[in-house]
Amino acid sequence: MTIERRLKPQINIDLTPLIDIIFQLVIFFMISSTFKTAPGIELQLPDSGTATAITITELSVVAVSEDEVYVNKTRTTAQGAESVIRLELEGKQVDEVQAVLEAGAEAPYQLVVTLLDSLRRNGVDSVGLSTRTTAEEAP
Repeated sequence: MTIERRLKPQINIDLTPLIDIIFQLVIFFMISSTFKTAPGIELQLPDSGTATAITITELSVVAVSEDEVYVNKTRTTAQGAESVIRLELEGKQVDEVQAVLEAGAEAPYQLVVTLLDSLRRNGVDSVGLSTRTTAEEAP
């Protein structure tokens, strides 16, 4: 017959506070993080006194130079932009597509016109030009 000790220490670790802290950290990082939708290009946008915000765009065209144009994160040139736009618009109702064209303040005017022509040849008539309001300061 064996006799057990009655004063045997019970060691239990309560994980509830640890789980609460981890959950709060996850929520904090989810709320405080931001996500970029553009391909990470810094542009010095031109100023505009009548700029308005656009909430949803289906097609984004970012012009850095003649040799560097992004169509929805796909890198191309100004000459190849028309075919990339055509590929991006496959299966979409072209009449309802809204596009935003972003070009730096130092971008040549001919580049902007070339990209506008590429959009219109593919049937996109609703094109917004991205600017910044004069109240915003340059970075």
